[in-house]
Amino acid sequence: MTEQKEKKVEDIKKEAEENIKCPVNKALYYIREFLAGPMCARCFPCMMGAYEAEIRLHNIVEGKGTETDLAALRRIVDDMLEGSMCMKGKNTAKFILEWMGTDVYREHVEGRCPDTECKAFIEYRIIPEKCIMCGLCQDVCKYNAIIGEKKKLYQSGYRPFEIRQMRCAKCGDCVSVCPTDAIIVVGVKGREPVGV
Repeated sequence: MTEQKEKKVEDIKKEAEENIKCPVNKALYYIREFLAGPMCARCFPCMMGAYEAEIRLHNIVEGKGTETDLAALRRIVDDMLEGSMCMKGKNTAKFILEWMGTDVYREHVEGRCPDTECKAFIEYRIIPEKCIMCGLCQDVCKYNAIIGEKKKLYQSGYRPFEIRQMRCAKCGDCVSVCPTDAIIVVGVKGREPVGV
C-alpha cells in the first residue's frame, strides 16, 4: 500500500494562485484543501476557525454572503493568526488575509464577481442580432440548456436560440464553439456584460 504524499500549505496556495483568478474562490479552494490534508486539528483556533471560514467563504461565493460573513471571516483569520500553535494554521490565516486585501470580497457581498468565476453572479446570454442560428451551441450543451431551432434554407419562422438559466451549468462550452461570438457573460446584478 502506497502512502499519498501530504500536500504542504505552500503547495495548496500555489495551486490556488495558478488555477483560480477570483481571490474569494482561491481562499475557498485553499481552505477546503487545507481541511482535507495538512490541517492537524490539534489547536482550537485553527481547527474551528478553518471550518467556520469554509462556511463563510462558501456563502460569499454562492451569492449569500453578507457584511456579517466578512466581519466573521476577518475575526476568524485574526484569531487563527494569533492562536494557532503551528505554522500551518498561521500561514493559512496569512494567505486568506492576503486575498482579503482587495475590495473583491466586498464586491461579492454586493453581488458582483469581477473575475466572472463565481457562478452565482453570472449568466450566459445569446445576442440574437449576432446569432446565425447554426446550432453548434445547442449541440455541445450537455445540460440541454439551449433551446431554439437551426436555420434551414428557404424556410422562415424559427424559434431563436436562448439559454434557459435554470438548466445552465455555466461551463462555457457554448461560448467556445460559437463562430460569431454571440454568447456573452452577463453580470446577474445589473445585467451588465462582463466578458469571458
